[in-house]
Amino acid sequence: MSKLEDIVSLCKRRGFIFPGSDVYGGMAGTWDFGPLGVSLKKNIMDAWWNYFVEKRDDMYGVDAAIIMNPRTWVASGHTATFADPLVECKECKSRFRADKIADGISESVTTEEFLATHTKCPVCGKENWGPIRKFNMMFSTHVGAVLPEDTQDNPELAAKNIAYLRPETAQGIFTNYKNVIDTIYPSLPFGLAQQGKAFRNEISPRDFILRDRECSQMEIEYFVHPDSWEGEFEKLRALQHDFLENVVKLPAENIHELEVPAEDRAHYSKRTIDFMFDYPNGEEELMGLAYRTDFDLSNIQRESGKNMEYRDKNTGETFIPHVIEPSIGVERLFLAILSTAYTEEENEGKTRILLKLPENLAPYHFCVSPLLKNKPELVEKARAVYDMLREKYGNVTWDDSGNIGKRYMKQDEIGTPKCVVIDFDTLEDDTVTVRDRDTTKQTRVKISEL
Repeated sequence: MSKLEDIVSLCKRRGFIFPGSDVYGGMAGTWDFGPLGVSLKKNIMDAWWNYFVEKRDDMYGVDAAIIMNPRTWVASGHTATFADPLVECKECKSRFRADKIADGISESVTTEEFLATHTKCPVCGKENWGPIRKFNMMFSTHVGAVLPEDTQDNPELAAKNIAYLRPETAQGIFTNYKNVIDTIYPSLPFGLAQQGKAFRNEISPRDFILRDRECSQMEIEYFVHPDSWEGEFEKLRALQHDFLENVVKLPAENIHELEVPAEDRAHYSKRTIDFMFDYPNGEEELMGLAYRTDFDLSNIQRESGKNMEYRDKNTGETFIPHVIEPSIGVERLFLAILSTAYTEEENEGKTRILLKLPENLAPYHFCVSPLLKNKPELVEKARAVYDMLREKYGNVTWDDSGNIGKRYMKQDEIGTPKCVVIDFDTLEDDTVTVRDRDTTKQTRVKISEL
């Protein structure tokens, strides 16, 4: 298994991911995606969208606003319950999420349970803790032409203008459920899918992009008849495995299901399975599959006064649909893919680093190079091959820096499956050398066959 620090180093060295606001000293829990990271991330999101939406006739997309009416979060329960257990060291005043620094405890840990673990402060090494407190992780902001000083002595005005950055994309789907029913009236069961940003004020962001304060989510809310949720749950459960193992090529032996006990489930869930993955730093959650019952739609109906019932096209029966939710964080999937792809090979005392990315996810499909960049005839021919491949396959890169060995090393590290080299033989017979990333095998291929 690769080491997390090796992956972090590669990501910065090759332009996948940089620390957020790095030029100003960074900002904890934020990360910026560079040119290669953007391409890999887009390919991951496109693969998910293609698999779960475009290839199905029961899935539809939405793209909701990030800032929503604050009543949304009252109805959803986030205002009251979206909290993590915070504990503060009395010695150095550092604050931590209690269940992440102590072994064998859950998110519902009490002060007594935490103190019984005799956990030492990761910063100062002392064991002198305050009580467990619930810390709401939603980012709040003010909407409209309101200055902070306007609300200092006016709590009513402050409450009226406060809003939140969404902590999940799901509520944007639920608030558009009725719009979808009223406009396209899909047959049940059907799903609404969304990809987009979510924000969580993590107490202690850590482990690179695994636990950060700004992330991208890919979520589906699948609306079903209340009597059929178990069968639909199992279908979606199988689909998650198929996508993870056969589309983005994660090893099945590194994926584990965790049936989440009632005391650790989200407030809206009657059943949740967490799909865990063996990351370099240990087993962590990759994605979740939750049965949300009619919790969200019923709460919206109560809070808004709008009817959320669905009328069955065949029977005329009316009911509030129940919901099954597959939810996956893009950054968590991104890191799982990188962890799987990162490879070090020893050969004659030298270490070769390569990313064995699936071809459908790799930032570039091909790298095109002239054998020598100071030979105009090679460069001209290489440019013609580059233009042809770019037109045919999209993302293709050009590299004429350094010697050919260094170019291969660079392309191995960024995961390019094939390197195409134009040499003097190309000018004679229109064949090129194609070098395979994983095997390093080189073959001669007609340009027309690329």
